[in-house]
Amino acid sequence: MRNSLKVARWEFKRNVKNKSFIISLLLTPVLFILFATLPTLLSGSGDDAEPVNVSVSDPSGIWAEQIEPYLSNADLNWETSVVTASPDEWRDGLDEDESAVYLALDEAALSEGQITYYTTEDTPDSFAGEVQLLAAPLQQLNLQNAGLSAEQMAAVTNGIQFNAEELSDSEQAADTGVNELARIIPGAFAGLILFSIVMTGMMIFQSASQEKKEKVSEIVLSSLTPSDLMQGKIIGYFWLGMLQVGVWLLIALPFVIWRFNDFPIMEYLFVPELALLIVIALIGYLLFAALFVGLGATVEDISSTSNFQGMIMMLPFSPLILIGPILSDPNGLAAQVGTYIPFTSPAVMIMRLSLLEEWPWVEIGIALAILVLSVWLVMKLAGKIFEVGILLYGKNASMGEIMKWVRS
Repeated sequence: MRNSLKVARWEFKRNVKNKSFIISLLLTPVLFILFATLPTLLSGSGDDAEPVNVSVSDPSGIWAEQIEPYLSNADLNWETSVVTASPDEWRDGLDEDESAVYLALDEAALSEGQITYYTTEDTPDSFAGEVQLLAAPLQQLNLQNAGLSAEQMAAVTNGIQFNAEELSDSEQAADTGVNELARIIPGAFAGLILFSIVMTGMMIFQSASQEKKEKVSEIVLSSLTPSDLMQGKIIGYFWLGMLQVGVWLLIALPFVIWRFNDFPIMEYLFVPELALLIVIALIGYLLFAALFVGLGATVEDISSTSNFQGMIMMLPFSPLILIGPILSDPNGLAAQVGTYIPFTSPAVMIMRLSLLEEWPWVEIGIALAILVLSVWLVMKLAGKIFEVGILLYGKNASMGEIMKWVRS
């Protein structure tokens, strides 16, 4: 084990000093923040957006008394003014490229319920939805003019609302939305850990292949056993993955907390369920890391890998096929089958447990047992492949040769 830790430290230090690793380490969370904020910046709907100049023709004088107080609580980027000009006169007085609207509130339009507004080419499309806010106070004004009392107006304007409630034997103490966040946030954190350490684990494939091509492994194996070398690589790249997660969180978490300041993210994150989700992610890493380090020992030239080796490299992405069925039914057949398949189990379990209110502990226990057994088996097979393949030069190993090494 001491030799394995020496290899792990060497792999860790070698990659941490690698410029490409440092760039990707810092650039990934920056790109995440950029893509999260860019749509808002491009939409032009922030505080710096140009206001819409709304000119109101109000011969009856209802705007200042009835409408403006109602709109004071609305978040509208309007600059309003009452004018006496006609629409043509208003248009002639506009500046070029001005975002403006002419709103006609004459008595005939109010009584008929057909109010016309005139826009310019630079009026934002969102105004069509914002102007609908005027419907409620104008309707109330018409009812008041019709002589209805306050109680009668309330009965008319309230309308009818249908509320659905599900019969249950026990009352739910917490709000549904809060419960969903409390499940999703730990699952998203565990998913980030799984993604990061599996991606760095894929670097084991390149490391083993490069050492084999450069014949460095001959020198290393003169003082180490193949088992020590393989285990050291797995541990070293696990440290790299955890470093990557830590840096990403250090950069991105303050932004996420600021962006979603209405939700107690830290309170939802550090919950007991997070421990099990992280364990699932770590077991998944061990499975794929063993697979990649054994596969890397069979490849001397990465550019000429066989279809078989390419299919193995795609195994970590196989759970993507099940995202749709799992989201639609976390307890469905596809989700249950994916839970028991070792190569899809880690990601599928994290997704399912992030969506389910009650965890299926029997299924979790069976899936974890299968996963741990699979890790042990893949580690054993990868050790045999690595021991033979790392010293085999001249060509990439075929599937038939790999099977012979496994049976030996």
